[in-house]
Amino acid sequence: MKMKWEENVRRVVPYVPGEQPEGSRLVKLNTNECPYPASPRVVEALRAVEADSLRLYPDPETGELRQVLADRYRVKKEQVFVGVGSDDVLANAFLAFFNSEKPLLFPDITYSFYDVWAELFGINYERVPLNDELRIVAEDYRRENGGIIFPNPNAPTGIFEELSVVREILEANRDVVVIVDEAYVDFGGVSALPLLEEYDNLLVVQTFSKSRAMAGARIGFAIGNEKLIGYLNDVKFSFNSYTMSRPAIAMGVACVKDDAYFREIVEKVVNTRERTKAELRKLGFSFPDSRANFLFATHERIPAKELFEACRAEQIYVRYFAKERIDNYLRISIGTDEEMDILLDFLREYVANH
Repeated sequence: MKMKWEENVRRVVPYVPGEQPEGSRLVKLNTNECPYPASPRVVEALRAVEADSLRLYPDPETGELRQVLADRYRVKKEQVFVGVGSDDVLANAFLAFFNSEKPLLFPDITYSFYDVWAELFGINYERVPLNDELRIVAEDYRRENGGIIFPNPNAPTGIFEELSVVREILEANRDVVVIVDEAYVDFGGVSALPLLEEYDNLLVVQTFSKSRAMAGARIGFAIGNEKLIGYLNDVKFSFNSYTMSRPAIAMGVACVKDDAYFREIVEKVVNTRERTKAELRKLGFSFPDSRANFLFATHERIPAKELFEACRAEQIYVRYFAKERIDNYLRISIGTDEEMDILLDFLREYVANH
């Protein structure tokens, strides 16, 4: 029975996050988390947070974290915006910049939160199809629009588009904001940050959740023209001034300062990814050349859904999307070498028997 008050409820189809199973013997390769712990300096920073300080609000401008990020990426502090994970940063950006009657454009196979935000905020949008090789075609973005967003590397394909493609999209769309979502760029891509000097409508968004092993701390950031960042701050301070906790800010600062550890764990993930590619090919899998911390794999004869369910029965969790064009692929996060060996051993036996 429908209640009267339900007539005024905003109805949306929510984003569905990856399953978060519990248990000590499972292999969790379904949410693209880093398989290694955060930097020891992050742990030290968390321990150093005084309990009494938690009764006080955090710095609403997150000045110290923005400064270390500015130093790390060689920009001004005024060019940096920080939020509670890149999802928070992107949601603020959707509110701030996509306010046109013309449609927002993004790929048809991409991060599935984009259309959720567009629906929630009442933003007109269009999905632009990837080509048959699952790549972005810059020419397809030469049309009337109210803004553009795409990940690079893309998710869930893992494909990285060269900066020449990004530049071509920017060059054809100087009158709207173009967001490049670089959640996975550290695993083999090249950041679009150098293009900020040429394009004042470019916003680059990154996260601490993947390559910096801090998904649980929820830290994301954007770098762009000072005016763009000013508009982002206007939206943030109109919604929630104190978005980040004191512990998160302290941990974020410590994380950025430990660049050697960051590079060490990224190298580990990349090496394991490349080894896993070679082993999966031997088993009849194919996939785009991933530059992310996951593979988007399909088998030559065994359906992806069957493999997904078989893995899950063995407490090996990968991601399956029951969506048009990609319903015969599995997204497999890169874990430790030991975790990937468990997956590979299971797949060897399963493929041999089917």
